[in-house]
Amino acid sequence: MGDDLVYGIDYQFVKDERVTTSLMNRRICMRIAIALVVLMSFSCQPNTGEVKQQVSKLKIISYNVWYGFTKVPERKEEWLSWMKDQQPDVVSLQELNHYSPQMLTQDAKVYGHSYSVLLKEDGFPTGITSKYPIEDVRRITEDFHHGLMRVRIQQVYYYVIHLHPSNWETRKTEIALILKDIKTLAPGSKVILAGDFNTFSPLDSTYYSHGRLKTFFNERDLQFQEKNLNRGALDYSVIQEVMDFGFIDAEGDLRKSNYKFTGSFPTLIEKEGEHGDQRRLDYVFVSQNLSDGVTRAEIMATEATWQLSDHLPVVVELTME
Repeated sequence: MGDDLVYGIDYQFVKDERVTTSLMNRRICMRIAIALVVLMSFSCQPNTGEVKQQVSKLKIISYNVWYGFTKVPERKEEWLSWMKDQQPDVVSLQELNHYSPQMLTQDAKVYGHSYSVLLKEDGFPTGITSKYPIEDVRRITEDFHHGLMRVRIQQVYYYVIHLHPSNWETRKTEIALILKDIKTLAPGSKVILAGDFNTFSPLDSTYYSHGRLKTFFNERDLQFQEKNLNRGALDYSVIQEVMDFGFIDAEGDLRKSNYKFTGSFPTLIEKEGEHGDQRRLDYVFVSQNLSDGVTRAEIMATEATWQLSDHLPVVVELTME
């Protein structure tokens, strides 16, 4: 009887242990299965950070807004309404006179931009606003008449440009410094130059053959001791250097056979003094690795924009790889 009892006890112990082990194995398997399901569900969720880095289309506007609307404050609300209708992704702005960072932030929110940067608060500031985070901000005020700002948005470097208004030699120095800075970027960087270059493109020379601009600037040079003319002629060397560097003039590159020249300055807004014939001073240049994606590039000459500022805006749309 003692042997049977011992064996019975041993058997029952073994049986209970097997049952316990079986239950534990089932629980472990269930936990593993749940963990796998959770991992799979996370892998199927979109990576928000990656989505931000994979913007497929961009709409860029460059706009000189004439003394920050201080000359025509009544135009401010109309301009904001126009910007809201345009739904841009990135906006390069010039002449934000008397603006503060807070003012630019408020304006940007009106047309759907959560990010903005102002170069400075004195003189003729430039600024940039964006739907997407603005990173790697670099402000340069030395050696530039109006200053220079470089930022990175969605892996694209933007140079917000406003070159000297009345001295071609200074403009040449400024553009040389900009191109020198671009050389410091990593090879293959995507770059956009957007702003008021205050100078002439060789692509437009045929539209200035009437000679009236040459006469106009010659009179200014004599009266105000400016240096608009280069040896008595319109200067094309600044824009030529940008093109020789490899940048593509977005608006100039997409012109069709029925293209009609309007220039970007002056507009129909009322201003004192004489301002000369139509000329293109505002540009958006893209690096060659972006040029194939440009689908639209134009100077927006509409009933509204003829009266919003003394410059017309440049609008460029492109697809991103």
